[in-house]
Amino acid sequence: MILGRPNVGKSTLFNVIVGSRRAITGNEPGITRDRIHGQAEHHGRRFEIIDTGGIIPDDPDIIPSEIFKQARAALEQADHVIFLLDGRAEITAADRDLARWLRTLNKPVALAVNKIDVPAREALAHEFHSLGFAHLFPVSAEHHSGLEDLLDHVTAAFPAGEAPSGPSPAIRVAIVGRPNVGKSTLLNTLAGTERAIVSPIAGTTRDAVDERITRDGDDYVFVDTAGIRHKGKTRLMAEKLSVVMARKHIEMAEAALVLLDAAEGVVALDATIAGYAHEAGRPAVLCVNKWDAAPVRDKAAFAAELRSRVKFLDYAPVAFLSARTGAGVAQLFGLIRRSWEAAGRRVTTGELNRFLKTLEFDRDLKVKYITQAGVRPPRFVVFTDGRGPLHFSTERYLVNRLRERFHFAGAPLIVKTRHRGQPA
Repeated sequence: MILGRPNVGKSTLFNVIVGSRRAITGNEPGITRDRIHGQAEHHGRRFEIIDTGGIIPDDPDIIPSEIFKQARAALEQADHVIFLLDGRAEITAADRDLARWLRTLNKPVALAVNKIDVPAREALAHEFHSLGFAHLFPVSAEHHSGLEDLLDHVTAAFPAGEAPSGPSPAIRVAIVGRPNVGKSTLLNTLAGTERAIVSPIAGTTRDAVDERITRDGDDYVFVDTAGIRHKGKTRLMAEKLSVVMARKHIEMAEAALVLLDAAEGVVALDATIAGYAHEAGRPAVLCVNKWDAAPVRDKAAFAAELRSRVKFLDYAPVAFLSARTGAGVAQLFGLIRRSWEAAGRRVTTGELNRFLKTLEFDRDLKVKYITQAGVRPPRFVVFTDGRGPLHFSTERYLVNRLRERFHFAGAPLIVKTRHRGQPA
């Protein structure tokens, strides 16, 4: 795992080691808060690496103290610690406090002095030996220098040879919603542990935090994303990147849990966020969280209001739950599984065209045949004798009948029209 005080370059180093932009980076201190896991390989040695938030020991504020708690949890799993420091700055009191704490843990520690991007700075790096660690490595995460020696040392005791087969495939589920609707609480409840930092401060989560969970023989990876705000209300660079990454994680997921706050009701931004999942073609479950705190607990009335605000998600199931107490959370696994299966369902052209003969269209519309072009989401091509697309009402009729006949409940369906002689 990588550990250090804020803004020394931990996330940049993490991204370089895993070979992708998994963690958000920037000049603002405190961007990373939760612990982020990634898979990496160095000379045939596969290992997991953990990025942690910037640690300030004994800080009483809620966010720094929760970051410290997350780092302690990561340390319990770690076989080796990379203690990262800023080579352009003098050793700080926070650095010394962290060094004293690390020495009490009896874990192997590699001292990596970052931002040593020119040879003249290497001599400055050796001043950090005063922190009491034998193995020191001058590096520049930004310029990818010095990392070979660092990783040679850190992975020396790791098993080499063929890469392990890895975990079985899992359904990847993005948890999305406005800030402070309970996304991190839901992840913790699903995982049965304090996997993500939870606080009453809106926008606590910035990086996406994922957790693998097995339920009834099925594997899921739940991704807690940053709260999505209106564009005009997103000012900090870290928050802007968080929103971009949240939308990216929706596109990378195979299903989405769209969280709403029952105590606040359905707001315009809820519909916008639900629209992101719909536009990405991902099955969605509309999760009405904090139902135990709703001012009026009338499920039928709330569901009707929700359906009227997100008409484009008429196929998405609605789940009422309380992430805080766990009430209603267990039902999510079944809803996700059914929607995921529907999104991957394929129907033969023969079945589709036998089904087509049972439908009634307008007299002036001649539908020649229909075929399925793809899955996730299910995509269909309808060939007609007309020149334009199907009328909205006709397309809706066809989608509804497809959903009923072939059990596509919970999945978005896409229908494209082609006329005779036009390529599919």
